[in-house]
Amino acid sequence: MAKRQLTRRQSWRIDKIQNERASRAAKRESQALEVLEGGDLGPEQEGLVIAHFGVQVEVEAAPGEIARCYLRANLPTLVTGDRVVWRAGNQGDGVIVAQLPRHSELCRPDSRGQLKPVAANVDQIVIVFAPAPEPHANLIDRYLVAAEHAGIQPLLLLNKADMINAENAPALQALLQVYRELGYPLLEVSAHEGDGMEQLQEQLKTRTSVFVGQSGVGKSSLVNSLLPGVGTRVGALSEWSGQGTHTTTTARLYHFPGGGNLIDSPGIREFGLVHVSRDDVEAGFIEFAGLLGHCRFRDCKHDREPGCALLGALEAGQIKPQRMHSYRSIIASLPKSEY
Repeated sequence: MAKRQLTRRQSWRIDKIQNERASRAAKRESQALEVLEGGDLGPEQEGLVIAHFGVQVEVEAAPGEIARCYLRANLPTLVTGDRVVWRAGNQGDGVIVAQLPRHSELCRPDSRGQLKPVAANVDQIVIVFAPAPEPHANLIDRYLVAAEHAGIQPLLLLNKADMINAENAPALQALLQVYRELGYPLLEVSAHEGDGMEQLQEQLKTRTSVFVGQSGVGKSSLVNSLLPGVGTRVGALSEWSGQGTHTTTTARLYHFPGGGNLIDSPGIREFGLVHVSRDDVEAGFIEFAGLLGHCRFRDCKHDREPGCALLGALEAGQIKPQRMHSYRSIIASLPKSEY
């Protein structure tokens, strides 16, 4: 059944109601903050943002000591993984007074194309994909470009390895072989069966990692397997589309008992790169490194130009067609000013 289209007046009314609700919520939060700051606050102390809920965040001062904190209006946007300075109130809550410098941040554009940080101080991006929903090289390559741009180490993780069968194995193995030959770290695991989970734990235990990938690839199942008891909801694939259903609604940071942290982020089906330049994209394709700057023409677009070093490498088999297709697709998606 087709969705009913809203009239302009209905859309205006919905927006008006939502804006009024947001305004009332912001007013309540402002009043609560005024009450807090008008009382007795404790000394300044450092903490770690482990979850974000609109105008409030959960801050961990020490293992097991969690406070729900309000944000001062002059603060920049805070995300899970941020180190902050905060002052405690007398009701188990507190006020964030400063953000400490980040050593890395993972960003993506929101639905309006505005760049938005989603996690901070991350050491490793775990790019999760699975036999179903069908993995797409272009999406994986977008994550790899984003990781390179942010200066964060990527780890490719094929989950649901127990679902590999005679029908999907050839395409999957061809996909994986491309990344193996490029030298990317790659693991095959099954959160359901437990296969490969020890190797994954070893890769995670000394780092702060963030799981990214399409909805339905099993990120929440991986969290439940790695951290029994956290109770992350698990969603099934949509029957009609084969796409994943969203189960995680806010990025949350978890600690591993043996060391290391994991940030579980909401599933996304697409990863925009409107915030990067053509040079950034080319730097994200690591096999281009020794070829860039060796084309006959300085302004070579690596399309049909004679003497193009990338096209020569493609013809010689040094660049895989799958990767060249991804590169062209990403470049074509950039704002016109960037290419």
